[in-house]
Amino acid sequence: MTELVEIKQNSEVVLHFDLKLADGSAADSTRVNDKPAKLVIGDGNLTQSFENCLLGLKTGDKKSFTLNPDEAFGQPNPDNIYYMEKSKFGSDTPAEEGMILAFTQPDGSELPGIVREVGGESVTVDFNHPLAGQVITFDVEILSVN
Repeated sequence: MTELVEIKQNSEVVLHFDLKLADGSAADSTRVNDKPAKLVIGDGNLTQSFENCLLGLKTGDKKSFTLNPDEAFGQPNPDNIYYMEKSKFGSDTPAEEGMILAFTQPDGSELPGIVREVGGESVTVDFNHPLAGQVITFDVEILSVN
């Protein structure tokens, strides 16, 4: 019988995960399309808190972790809320409350923003992570570790 490898720094991990909010509603899941996530511990794709939850787990392990906002996606930052002119939005992408739009940054990268309010000629866009301020339950099933 082969010995199962524990997850450590630089491990390649394939896993299924479910992210749930405090009320039990689903925020994200790899199971929806049955496409497991693949990552390397320490590559920056997950926060340190999420990675710390995985360290020491082995293939076949299933575990559930509850993370406070500061351990997950942080607290909402009022400096990440911007007021833009409605004229900046074209007819192909009119600003509507609840829409998530990609905004191009000066360096060419894209940043998602949530339209929070449309009033008169002003549009309020929130660039905080959509899960900022939320307590998150992180359920994982480790499929492989290399």
